[in-house]
Amino acid sequence: MREVVQNDKSRASRRVSRAPRATAVLVVAVAALAAGCAQDDGQGVRGASGQQAPKAPPARAVDGAAEAREARAALAAAAKRWDLKKVPLAAPVPPAKKPEIKAREGFEVDGQEEDGLPPVFTTVPTKEKIVFLTIDDGAEKDPAFLKMMSELKIPYTVFLTDEEIKDDYGYFKKMQARGITLNNHTLSHPYLPGLSYEDQKREICGMQDVMEKHYGKRPTLFRPPYGNYNRDTLRAAKSCGIKYAPIWSEEVYVDHWEYREWDQDLHPGDIVLTHFRGENDWDGTMTDMVRRFLDRITADGYAVARLEDYL
Repeated sequence: MREVVQNDKSRASRRVSRAPRATAVLVVAVAALAAGCAQDDGQGVRGASGQQAPKAPPARAVDGAAEAREARAALAAAAKRWDLKKVPLAAPVPPAKKPEIKAREGFEVDGQEEDGLPPVFTTVPTKEKIVFLTIDDGAEKDPAFLKMMSELKIPYTVFLTDEEIKDDYGYFKKMQARGITLNNHTLSHPYLPGLSYEDQKREICGMQDVMEKHYGKRPTLFRPPYGNYNRDTLRAAKSCGIKYAPIWSEEVYVDHWEYREWDQDLHPGDIVLTHFRGENDWDGTMTDMVRRFLDRITADGYAVARLEDYL
């Protein structure tokens, strides 16, 4: 078996005037004058007879423009506060029609399409200059990271391992409340191809149970530990309700990047991996890692998009 390493009016009674014709003309003139005066908007602007005077723009439109300016100002302030070189770029509106996701060539397993197994892929098909930030395991639980990502409005997707999160399920509940999708990364982060089908299923479905219990939802995304899997892995994942198995094109650390492709560069739709790590494992914090990541992609004209919007 091969192993693969987002008008009707009420009518009043009328009385016919028997006044002379001149008087009737005068009455009509006075009425017209009165109507014209009633259309004066107080600023010398007059409307034609029978029309309303021009009105100010709807308050909602004015408020929307003001809110947009405030949002841009807040984002610029946050970028400065977190010591970014530039304000992060905004991602484009997600496509109305989602791209077709297939297993990356060379990453398929036997019976991939025939059995409808979750595709393993490293890049989402798009021409937009966007990348997707994904974070694995859950070992580091830095409150500054939550604050930074919330203030900068940066989307990301996480893949959690129970052994790493069980000491503080609440941290990821806060993350979920901010709109972040929590996904499956097994119970104990084993090397799955070394396990039997039943043991792999226990690791994946068991984590589905944990996610449902603590976060109210069984994920549809699964990332195999170390990016290693075989046919049994994807069969087990499908049986547990998994639809996609994204891995990655680049991995970012606090002090360097690693690339899968020969050109050692970013590409539209690339999935970027990092981990929940801190100073015990890195020469820096998660906020340092995010700063490095955002400075790099912004300089190259890329924005961070939400992976789930494209699946």
